[in-house]
Order: sequence, then structure tokens, then C-alpha cells
Amino acid sequence: MSSATQSTTPPAPAGGRQVELAIGGMTCASCAMRIEKRLNKLDGVTATVNYATEKARVTYTGDVAPDEVVAAVEKAGYTARLPEPGDGLERPPAGARREPASGGEQGVLLRLLVSAVLTVPVVAMAMVPALQFTSWQWLSLTLAAPVVVWGAWPFHRAAWTNLRHGTSTMDTLISLGTLAALGWSLYALFLGTAGEPGMTHPFTLTIARTDGAGNIYLEAAAGVTTFILAGRYVEARSKRRAGAALRALLELGAKEVSVLRGGREQRIPVDRLAVGEDFVVRPGEKIATDGVVTEGSSAVDASMLTGESVPVEVGPGDTVVGATVNAGGRLVVRATRIGSDTQLAQMAVLVEDAQNGKAEVQRLADRVSAVFVPVVIALAVGTLGFWLGTGAGAGAAFTAAVAVLIIACPCALGLATPTALMVGTGRGAQLGILIKGPEVLESTRRVDTVVLDKTGTVTTGRMTLLDVVPAAGEDAGQVLRLAGALEEASEHPIAQAVAKGAAERVGTLPPVEGFTNVEGLGVQGVVDGHAVLIGRARLLAEWSQQLPADLERAMAAAEAEGRTAVAVGWDGAARGLLVVADSVKDTSAEAVRMLRGLGLTPVLLTGDNEAVARSVARQVGIDPGPDTVIAEVLPQDKVDVVQRLQSEGKVVAMVGDGVNDAAALARADLGLAMGTGTDVAIEASDLTLVRGDLRAAADAIRLARRTLGTIRGNLFWAFAYNVAALPLAAAGLLNPMLAGAAMAFSSVFVVTNSLRLRRFTAAAR
Repeated sequence: MSSATQSTTPPAPAGGRQVELAIGGMTCASCAMRIEKRLNKLDGVTATVNYATEKARVTYTGDVAPDEVVAAVEKAGYTARLPEPGDGLERPPAGARREPASGGEQGVLLRLLVSAVLTVPVVAMAMVPALQFTSWQWLSLTLAAPVVVWGAWPFHRAAWTNLRHGTSTMDTLISLGTLAALGWSLYALFLGTAGEPGMTHPFTLTIARTDGAGNIYLEAAAGVTTFILAGRYVEARSKRRAGAALRALLELGAKEVSVLRGGREQRIPVDRLAVGEDFVVRPGEKIATDGVVTEGSSAVDASMLTGESVPVEVGPGDTVVGATVNAGGRLVVRATRIGSDTQLAQMAVLVEDAQNGKAEVQRLADRVSAVFVPVVIALAVGTLGFWLGTGAGAGAAFTAAVAVLIIACPCALGLATPTALMVGTGRGAQLGILIKGPEVLESTRRVDTVVLDKTGTVTTGRMTLLDVVPAAGEDAGQVLRLAGALEEASEHPIAQAVAKGAAERVGTLPPVEGFTNVEGLGVQGVVDGHAVLIGRARLLAEWSQQLPADLERAMAAAEAEGRTAVAVGWDGAARGLLVVADSVKDTSAEAVRMLRGLGLTPVLLTGDNEAVARSVARQVGIDPGPDTVIAEVLPQDKVDVVQRLQSEGKVVAMVGDGVNDAAALARADLGLAMGTGTDVAIEASDLTLVRGDLRAAADAIRLARRTLGTIRGNLFWAFAYNVAALPLAAAGLLNPMLAGAAMAFSSVFVVTNSLRLRRFTAAAR
């Protein structure tokens, strides 16, 4: 996804209505650009067209009727459909779902399978003389004709649309080449000598002038069609996933809620909850919607939405956000926002806006064909005119002209992208790197800045016990043993980190008696006959257990580093501190070095506070300056940061794992999601890193760049072989077997070049 190809549409008209149209008939990114240009010429209309989702978002004033918008699309040669109630085309209100239309993908798959079954014997008979039995050519025609007519129908239709608008794409070249090959084969079979019983294609590589009456090119027509269909199927699968981020995001919300009505709890679907109603959230449950706490206190894990690694303590009067998790006690929350007004729904809109705001990178073959196709057509016409003018005869003239069109449409061109992509993505999957489609690759070449989400990407995303600081004269092991035993009885994430760390360091923990949770302050209980307190310094102070000066200094130092320090006391005295934090992954510092080695500038981005962010940056080798460490950002701010960097001329890659990263991943030129993160982030990204190892991000960019280089090399040679053969075709010297051998050799070269990607090795082991 490249910001370089974002639509530059004018601002939406004030007071305009917005609608999404389902667009049909687009075959490449240039189609989307053509429709967008046509719509934006209408007075009072602002439109963006997304080739990936096959939708147009149109904002129009009251002076423009929706039917006029549809008519404009149809005049451009495409289909458009206005939304109908319930069909999911309108902008999703409150948590509405959208299911993707898979008809396009299934249609391409059907054409591909049928064409492949029919093409294999056609190619085999043409290339292996031993298989050329009596009248084999008629069987070839029977098998190849449905492939060229029905299988390649989308290309013919697109070529006709291009012709009406005076443009050309790869579809034009495919249609011309396949129809020319089929047309000349029909001429040779019915009016020439190719249809005679006993006709064969001897495997001889000679250059000689011929009138073409005995030559058929059915294997070229059928083979090109099948190979190009294979590439289109890969593309269709990528397009089908375009809306998955929204579905995954909306799935995060709670499905049911316990609402308080008439003093009693009632379990109802969340969409029946009204603003102002009170609902109950028990430990471990998701908060149903945005609201204000009216009763109870607890810790709320909002890391997926906010990126804050430490759970937030909430009590009466504090606001909470829907889809976050209650990690502690029972809460009663009064709903303040529901449906499309909630933060979760607004984040869904952010993701959708980020995806719709950019068009896919136009395929390299289309860009080359914009020049190549007109040149080939002009050369074919010129060849025809030249030989007619020299009196060589209509047969020889048409043979040369048609040969030009046939040789200009090589099988290798259909293999160039799919084979490299197949091998590259297959090798990536073996290494835990998932590349979503060919449109991803070009961005990797230009990326110069990589934005790293902190929580869950650079760090583990889990609270970990880092240090035990005993007071003077106290034993660290005893502090940890008693504290770990008491914290094991608590569900608080910090308590669980302490308990886990204690169990790992001191072994089996003793039982607890009289465990009590002191709301907002900590916990207390009896362990091995000791009355133990754990929590804030204020909790110990209430029991006259003041922190000595050395522990106060240690607590201040920990908090200055962005860590959390909890005090431990028993039997009337403060005994020590436990320091917990979201720990940096062991491989993150090496990953940052690898990213720098690729010419990228790392930027740390987080919802956590400034102290935490700078501490993490120093640990992994990121300059803790204001331009490279950006802290305390909300989800929408992350999108703004990416856009600001792009406005400064930077090409931005984003690595993240949380819901709060999804919109930024979609907005970035290249989005990389950690596979250990949420489905939302994964679906909104371009590349997915299956392992939670940040070094895989550097490997992914290396592999994507290598794959793109292979595709470019394949395209060059696919065109080069045929450009070299064009003079022979124009001279009327192109023997069918020579043409077939050139096509076969170019195809073998492309496949072999692509297979080199299997030798790619990852630095992340």
C-alpha cells in the first residue's frame, strides 16, 4: 500500500451526503483512477475509488442525485450499485458487520481451473511432436477455443473498455495477442494447410519466410490465458481480505451485557443497551460500551486499545472504554456512548478511512504496457502496410503482422509476477513471514522510516518482575517469598507478575489466610504467621509502616524509569520493594540494528508515558529525541504521526500488534503486524510476522525487496525476449517452432529465476 498513489481529491463539500457504491468491472488500479476522475468532474461531487474493496465513497451535495453518480460510472464503462437497506454498503453504524463479496474470487478460480485442465493437453501436443497424432490440431482447437473465448473474457471486456477510452493496459495486450493467435489459427485451419490430416509441427529452429497458412498458435493463446488467470486469482484473494480488519475490529466488542433494570440484573444483547443505563462488569469480562464507573474499583487492562502496558486503576467517576477488560473487582458502569459513538466504532472508521484513502500500486506490467502496447500495435499495422506495399501478397503480409502481435504476448509475462510471488511468499511462510500480495512489494523498496509500536512489539506486552529491593537488614528471598504468596491470590496483572516471578525464583509458595483486597491501594493477608501488606506506599503508611529513606530513593528511581514499584511490609515495618514493568524483548536491540542496516530510521511510538518510552528507547538503541520517541499518543494520534512523517517526505513502515495500531498500520506505506498480536492489526497490515520476534521485521523487508527485484528481473526478460524477436516477426522470418522455443525458454528462465528465492535465509533464528 503506497501513499504515493493516494487519491488527491478535493475536500468534501460542506453539508454533503456520503454513500458507498459497489463498483463492478475494474481490472486494475488504472480503472479505479479513471472512475475517480470521471466522478470528480461532476459538480458538487467528491469521490475516492478503492480498487481493492471495489467500492467508491462518494460525497455529494443536495443538487446531485445519486442516480447521476451511478450514470457517470456506467458512462465510464463500469457498473455501479447504490446501497440497499441491510446490504452492508452504507458506512457501518454501531458495530454493524460487513461480509466480503467472494463472487469475484470464485469466478476467477472457476475460469482458472477450467482453463488449466483444457490448456495442459494443448501445450503438450504442440511442444511434443510424438503426441501429434492424425488430426491432433482439431482437438487442440476444440480445447483451446473455450479458454481463449470464455476463460479470457474478462481481458477482452477490459480491452474493449480501454479502447473506448483511448487507453491500453496489460489486458489490451493479452486480448490482442490471444485473439490474434486464435484468429490466425482458425485461418490456417480452415483456409490454409494447417487443417490437413497428418499436419505436424516439426521441432526445427529455422528462420525462414512463410505465408503462415500451415502454422497454428493455439498453445500460445491458451497458455497465456491460463497463466494470467493464475496471477489474477492471487490478486483476487488479496482483494477479498481488504475488509477483514473491520470485521476483526468489530468482533472485539462484548456481545452481551448484564444491565441493571428495576434493581435486578438482566442479560441482554449489547445492541439493546441504552445511554444512561447501568450495567455490571465482573472480573475477566469485557466492558460492554464506553461509560463512567458508578460503583466499585478495579484495574482495567486497556493495552489493546491504548497501548498502555500498565493496567489502569479505576473507581467511581472514572471513564472506561468499551472492549477493554476488567482485570480486578466488580464494577457498575453507566453507559455514556453506544453504537457508532463508541471509541471502538470510531477506531473502525479510522481503519476504513486509512484503507480507502489509498489506491493499490498499479502493476508493473500495466505501467510498461502503457507504452509497449501502442508501440506493438503500431508496429503490427506498419508491418502489414509495408509488406502489402512491397507486393509480397496478402498472405505473407498478414502472417508477419499477426506474428508481431503473437510474439508480443509471451507466456513468460504471465509467469513473471505469480511465480516470484509464489516462491517468495512460500519461503516467507517457512520463515514466519506472511506477504499478503504483490501490491505490498513496491513499498518495501522505498521505505526509509520504520515506526515501532512499543507494547507487544519492542516489549513483551506483559508485566514482569524485574527487581527485588530489600530494606537494610532484610533478606530479598524472604521478601519475595511472602509477597509472591499473597499476590498469588490476586487477579491483578501486577500481582500475577509478582507471583509468577516469585514462583520461578524461590519455588513453592506458602498458603495465605485472610486475603483482603484494599480497593485502589493493594492487598493484605497472613502468610506464615506474618501480617503482610503489599501495594502503594500509602497503604503501608496507614498501618504506620513508613518507607525508610533507601526504599523511597529506590521507588523514585524506578518510577523515573517508567517502572512500577510496590511496597512490601509485615509485622509493623516496611521490608522491601518489588519493581515490575513491561520488559524489553531480548531480540529487540539486535532488530533495531538490523533495521538501521537496511537504511531505515527507527521511531518508537507508544501510548505509554514519556519516561517509559525513553527508557525503552535507550535499551534498544533508539535515539531518545523528540523526533524518534513519541509517547502518550491515542489511537487516532498514531495515524496522525504516520501522516505527519509522510507529509515530511518520508516513506513509512509501521510495526505493531494491537487494536490501537490497526489504523496506523493501514495508513502506513508498509504495515507489518506481529502475529502474536490481535487479528485486527494482522488484517490491517501488509506483512504479518508469525513470531513475536522483531528481527523478523527486518527479514520481511529484505525478503519483500528481494522478491520485488526478482519480479522486476522477470518482467524485463519476459519483454526482452519478445522485443528481440519482434524484428524477426516484422520481417516475416518467424518460424512457429522458433517462436515456441523462445516462449518456452523465456518461461523456463522466469521460473528458474524465481526459484532462486528459495535460497533466502533469515537473520532471525
